[in-house]
Amino acid sequence: MSPRRFVCCSIILVSACRAAAIPEAQRYPAGTPFRAHYRTVDGTRLRLIDSGNGTPVVFIHGIGASMYGWRYQLAPLVAAGYRVVAFDNRGFGFSDKPAHGYHNAEYAHLVVSLLDSLGIASAVLVGHSMGGAIAAEVALVHPDRVRGLVLIDAAGFGVSWPGVLKIARWPFVGAIVTSFRARWVTGRILRSTFADPNKVTEADVDQYYAPVPDPNFGRALRGVLREFSFDTLGGRLASVQTPTLILWGDADRLISVRDGSRFGRELPRSEFVLLEHAGHNAQEEAADKVNRLLLGFLKEGLSRIPENVAWSTPPSRSSRSSNP
Repeated sequence: MSPRRFVCCSIILVSACRAAAIPEAQRYPAGTPFRAHYRTVDGTRLRLIDSGNGTPVVFIHGIGASMYGWRYQLAPLVAAGYRVVAFDNRGFGFSDKPAHGYHNAEYAHLVVSLLDSLGIASAVLVGHSMGGAIAAEVALVHPDRVRGLVLIDAAGFGVSWPGVLKIARWPFVGAIVTSFRARWVTGRILRSTFADPNKVTEADVDQYYAPVPDPNFGRALRGVLREFSFDTLGGRLASVQTPTLILWGDADRLISVRDGSRFGRELPRSEFVLLEHAGHNAQEEAADKVNRLLLGFLKEGLSRIPENVAWSTPPSRSSRSSNP
């Protein structure tokens, strides 16, 4: 069999394994007080939530995720008096999925352009995984736009890729691998990001899988894996004066705790907090802990460097662990 015929047969075979995505009416934020809308920023049509009043807090998700990854954080922050913005980043969720536009600088520019579009002069950026690397890049290049940083299991010093994503980065073979988009693959990858895979529900898999059947999903994923650098922050963070809270799952198998500690050492105004019994997706698996720490940071600043990053009246201090 010729290579071309083999590829065609493989694509046909794996395409037949795809499950139907949940209907649009069931996709997050359906069933919540939030409403998603679209806004074109930097030539990219982004799907986003913008809700609440007060200090803006912008959430940037990781690779393969969407605004759904922040479902446990948005309502508590709005209730506490903050404006929350969560969006499906370029190439993910239900935002545009072009062939290119996935370099670190392009993502940082997209975030700043989104702030401009929403009339936000400066915001607290909360980034998870790849989104953490993007948030840090914005703080490096546009420090005046970032009043506080929260990095959750953030990329920046490298990633230990699951096998399927490692292969997806290869030329030629990647096109075949990214065409294999069965729902069970999504479920398997998602469960690998939790310390306790049993915490992942079928509804969670449905929401993560919903964008996957998009014809442009594979092209966008390959673009991200080719263009985005997950190891560009080493030796660059000393100039970041933004107060930074670093949260890390102690059972993260994708990005080691050692990298989290490195963020704490290299960022001059930071606090590192280790979350017990949490994997890579700590904001989902340990949502209550993350929310308590996030709100404490917004209201009180860093425990070692008292500063009210959100410029609101601080309540009594709560206890939280910090770097030695």
